[in-house]
Amino acid sequence: MPQMNTEGQRLRFPPPRVKLDIPNGTGNPPQPDSAHPMGPPQYGLPMQALRIFLFGLYFFGSAICIHGGQILGWPLYLFSHKWFYAYMALTKQYFGLLITTMTQWWSPTLVRVSGDKSIAGQLHQAADGSLRVDFPERMVLISNHQLYTDWLYLWWTSYTNMPPTHGHVYIILKQSLKWVPIIGPAMQFYSFVFMARKWDQDQARLRYRLSKLNTRHSGPLSGSHGASQYDPMWLLLFPEGTNLSANTRASSAAFAKKAGIQDVRHQILPRSTGLQFCLQELRDTVDYVYDCTIAYEGIPAGQYGQDIFTLRSVYFQGRPPKSVNMHWRRFAIKDMPIDDSKAMYEWIVTRWREKDDLLEAFRQTGKFFAHAEAVNIEGGPKDEFKTAYISTEVAPRSPLEFLQMFAPVSTAVLVVRVGWQMVSKFAGK
Repeated sequence: MPQMNTEGQRLRFPPPRVKLDIPNGTGNPPQPDSAHPMGPPQYGLPMQALRIFLFGLYFFGSAICIHGGQILGWPLYLFSHKWFYAYMALTKQYFGLLITTMTQWWSPTLVRVSGDKSIAGQLHQAADGSLRVDFPERMVLISNHQLYTDWLYLWWTSYTNMPPTHGHVYIILKQSLKWVPIIGPAMQFYSFVFMARKWDQDQARLRYRLSKLNTRHSGPLSGSHGASQYDPMWLLLFPEGTNLSANTRASSAAFAKKAGIQDVRHQILPRSTGLQFCLQELRDTVDYVYDCTIAYEGIPAGQYGQDIFTLRSVYFQGRPPKSVNMHWRRFAIKDMPIDDSKAMYEWIVTRWREKDDLLEAFRQTGKFFAHAEAVNIEGGPKDEFKTAYISTEVAPRSPLEFLQMFAPVSTAVLVVRVGWQMVSKFAGK
């Protein structure tokens, strides 16, 4: 999974130093499998090898088919921009299905969802146990960055939205990811924003992309309200700029000491410049910032998720987190100090201190402090016994839904084959 920077400027903290044979990020030698917080591997080496093969076959095979479908749709840009962007939104839905099924098959785990009073009634659990969220079609989404899989669960949440918005997720990434084979060009088709961490250059690039997101359209997949309107948009930013680790945690503490401010305990101090700029550009078309606090159950105190829940551990050895916990809040943009840089920085740091308290409560109790008003469970109690949590899992609506990922390329192959047979038939006469 790619690690994403979302601030569009140089990181406040130096890049993580290379660590050799220190999987727990504490400077101690590697621990045996029996000392892993999730216990010994669920699968032996032969089964791990098989899982690696099947995972690679499914992920890269599907990614190639999705990217091939993007290339097939590229000529649409020459005839109709609105049809081109609608088609790319469709292929973006395919990628949302890919990561959803990938997680269900290789890393199934409990997902516990909660919220505070600001999102009362917006979290739903259907009778079949699936999650349905009633979030707006256009919003800015911020989150703490605990692990490389954070963006995966956030993208899956857009899939559960009513109506689904997994075809309209936009992520701000670092420039180096732009030309990663297959994935880089695919993300360019998705209109993701690539930043060089030089604000004098990145500002113009970001302004241009946000202006596109502020344009009205009336084509297919342009929302659920008909007529000319703004396209759905979930713009994802991680204000911390990088995920939590021993090195980034130490850098955050060093910066806090130098700046004379109180540090956070379970995160990295955030930055506000990128978020403030996005909100200034989008203030007339977006009403809310949605904030998600993510925590992974099973990380011992003093250790870091990236060292425990590695790709090998989670997807191949069968040792995913005991649960993935997502706590939601929202804030009205009209009430935020987006035109005052100092006040905006204080606002985001205050929100991060609140998130830090949530994470501390989670560390002590295994759950976030939550409000029952936020959730609505079909068939569940409505009185004082109503729970404040939805327990669910990452899964598609239909077990065969993933097959649509292969439709564009399969159709193209079929058309070429039939055409070739017809040409050969007539040429042979």
